Amino acid sequence: MPVNTLLVALDLVGTFVFGLSGAAAGVKKRLDLFGVLVVSYAAATAGGLLRDLLIGAVPPAAISDLRYIFVPIFSGMVMFWAPGIVDRMRHAVVLFDAAGLALFVISGTYKALAYRLNPAAAVLLGVLTGIGGGIVRDLLVQEIPTVLHRDVYAVAGLAGAVVVVIGDRLHLPPTVVAAAAGLLCFGLRLISIRRHWQLPIAEPAPVKPVPPGRDRSDRMDE
Repeated sequence: MPVNTLLVALDLVGTFVFGLSGAAAGVKKRLDLFGVLVVSYAAATAGGLLRDLLIGAVPPAAISDLRYIFVPIFSGMVMFWAPGIVDRMRHAVVLFDAAGLALFVISGTYKALAYRLNPAAAVLLGVLTGIGGGIVRDLLVQEIPTVLHRDVYAVAGLAGAVVVVIGDRLHLPPTVVAAAAGLLCFGLRLISIRRHWQLPIAEPAPVKPVPPGRDRSDRMDE
């Protein structure tokens, strides 16, 4: 499969999957139809929009290509009118998010390479493509973005992007590289959830108790 065709296919599938992720989050927060569609569109396109702006692919496909508008709207409608999907799949948001992460990381990395960016920049833009939509989705539903605090998220995307860059450098078939990178990213994300893998978490310094007879201003002067 030609690289350009592969890019478009991965982008559209990732758009649909991340649209489902955003819509599922909106349904869980009991948003109205407009709210669900907004979250679905934002989750599906934010990462790719940022990537396109950074590499100079303007106007971004998220607003210039009708497919990137209709696909997340369709995802949102499916999830809104079939809420039973969310009930039957209690981990729907996590599954869709992991799949969307893998697909967008691959398409984002390949697109950066197609614009002749160096390998390090391609990896970073691939990760940005993968995590951007999830960050915006979580912010819209008033949650701390998953990438900042939960499990192995950006690291899984980083692993997938590195595989794409190495495969491109070795001139391996893009479809084989994409499959390997996708399986690694998706699998690492799901395994980290199942096994509760986490990066070290920041711990605030313990607060010293104030001795009787001393106020807080005395303690702050120390």
